[in-house]
Amino acid sequence: MGTSLQEARSLAGIGVPLTFSIIPGLHSYREVAAFAASNDIETMIHIPMQSKGWPERRLESNGLLVSMESAAISERLEEFMRNLPKAVGANNHMGSEFTEHEDKMRAVLETLKGKGLYFVDSVTSPRTVGMRLARELDMKTGRRGVFLDNEQDGVYIQGQLNQAVRLAKKTGGVIAICHPHPATIRTLKAVLPGLAKQGITLVPASQMVR
Repeated sequence: MGTSLQEARSLAGIGVPLTFSIIPGLHSYREVAAFAASNDIETMIHIPMQSKGWPERRLESNGLLVSMESAAISERLEEFMRNLPKAVGANNHMGSEFTEHEDKMRAVLETLKGKGLYFVDSVTSPRTVGMRLARELDMKTGRRGVFLDNEQDGVYIQGQLNQAVRLAKKTGGVIAICHPHPATIRTLKAVLPGLAKQGITLVPASQMVR
């Protein structure tokens, strides 16, 4: 989140608990954060991190690189937290390369822990060390169970939501991540209000971390 206040309004209009993960520095990130705060919507910091496709795959100018020293990583995180003071947690944006590096992730997680934020591992690499390291640091943490919209197609997104429901019933709960694409918002609007009839309770991310 952070490019458009209209996206935030559309998602809030669904009327169910959602968590906004905001990338600091995006065009409307301050407005989206203020809107979330005034509507009691939980927010996380969506931390841009180096992917395996970088630099061919674009990264925000304030993204974290594995070439950065730990002190510089912590400094940038501190800046993110100052810019999004209401955020109660964080998760990684991209980061298939960065999240595999224990020393770099330690700098991130220790800085988040210092301010009492939880960490959700988006699991963009099967070799991520994020959740394991967060547990070692005795932080509240969780991991993404389902990506809803790798394909921006309503039928696909509906299928991923069905998978999230099955996982939640099997394991007791699941974290699902998606983007504020038009197809995603349309599908969430159509599906989420009816999940209660399937025995599903929607909660903010802070209730899914342990």
